[in-house]
Amino acid sequence: MSVDSGRSHLVACACGQVVFEAAGAPILTTVCDCTSCREAGRRIEALPGAAPVLDADGGTSFVLHRKDRVRCTRGGEQLKEYRLKPDSPTRRVVATCCNSAMFLEFNKGHWLSLYRNRIPGAPPVEMRVMTRDRPDGAPLDGNVPAHATHSVAFMWRLFAAWFAMGLRTPRGIDGTKIEA
Repeated sequence: MSVDSGRSHLVACACGQVVFEAAGAPILTTVCDCTSCREAGRRIEALPGAAPVLDADGGTSFVLHRKDRVRCTRGGEQLKEYRLKPDSPTRRVVATCCNSAMFLEFNKGHWLSLYRNRIPGAPPVEMRVMTRDRPDGAPLDGNVPAHATHSVAFMWRLFAAWFAMGLRTPRGIDGTKIEA
């Protein structure tokens, strides 16, 4: 099912046992080149039978959605969180049935960063962020705007979504409130 601004679309693990539904248009589609996303991608890809996480150039592609518009419809009991450090402000959640990375969630965030490769017909990437963390000499393809950090456009889109949500932060996808 392809992504359409007015319809829901499915986000599924590689074997299909874990499925989310994301309603409406995403906030943004991006590739993150930060050190943490690259390291987490390597760790998740090292799990037995893991589905790919990193793009061919080492970045991690995400489709950001409002947290209140994403729900798990099947297989929630198979979700497991991973953190780079115990006190990390982000958690990456994996479907343990096939070790597919499903989403990244920031503490106190109002959005979820869904792994783009889990979404059939995902929208095209709009920008790259955190390119300052790319390994020396790693070329950029030049097809989308690239920003050394999180750009003003990136932050504005997150703020606009939060404003549309009444400046509230919904519970996490598994129903838990993540505290800092």
